[in-house]
Amino acid sequence: MALDDWELFKQKLFVKSNIDLNQYKPAQMQRRITNLMNRHGVSTYMAFFQLLEGNAKIYKDFIDYLTINVTEFFRTPEKFVELEEKVVPDLLARSSRLNVWSAGCSTGAEPYSLSMILLQKAPAVRHRILATDLDVEMLAKAKQGVYASGELKNIPVQRLEKYFTKNGDSYAVKDEVKAMVEFQRHNLLLDKFESGFDLILCRNVVIYFTEEAKDALYRRFFAALKPGGVFFVGGTEAILNFREIGFQHYLPFFYRKPS
Repeated sequence: MALDDWELFKQKLFVKSNIDLNQYKPAQMQRRITNLMNRHGVSTYMAFFQLLEGNAKIYKDFIDYLTINVTEFFRTPEKFVELEEKVVPDLLARSSRLNVWSAGCSTGAEPYSLSMILLQKAPAVRHRILATDLDVEMLAKAKQGVYASGELKNIPVQRLEKYFTKNGDSYAVKDEVKAMVEFQRHNLLLDKFESGFDLILCRNVVIYFTEEAKDALYRRFFAALKPGGVFFVGGTEAILNFREIGFQHYLPFFYRKPS
């Protein structure tokens, strides 16, 4: 397939969606997109783009596929135990009201997990959790806060009963959990970052980004943290050059900005 076909596809997709495929690893991204093209019986990227232009459902499915919306409550439970028992108490000792960012929040499981932790650790304080994602469909589902029982496998029964309302086969997040979370659409690669965060989570989001894009992103996250703030990444996303960026090692997959 001609390189100019791929380059033109990237340009046109950026105009249409504001997603910059130049920031993603080309081999993995081309493989993922080619899989979709094969399903739809098209052989060139531009033919696939014309299909996206003409079919809203295929375009929506493509964006969902591209933004890898996989999430669950308390994902990697042992890391959330460390977050709850060590990281959050350390942060609360520095500041009574925490400002937290869940970047790439998908359907809301991560920010709602954080909200439950903060309700347990400091129930009298109205903390702020900013939850952002590129995908407006996922954000709409997140705001609803309704989940199938299979999505809640990591939540202990006591916590499930305390913070969810059962309705048939689904569970709805209670208003007190929702009240702490503020959802916004945000493109990590293009949009401005807020600053002054005590804790930032960006987990299992950057897996297909180029090393250059990741490095630039981690430096922006570093700048967005308060001194003493903590950055929490996914279990396959250890930051090898964390010292060069300015971070201190805190716990495995947790990095701290020096005070």
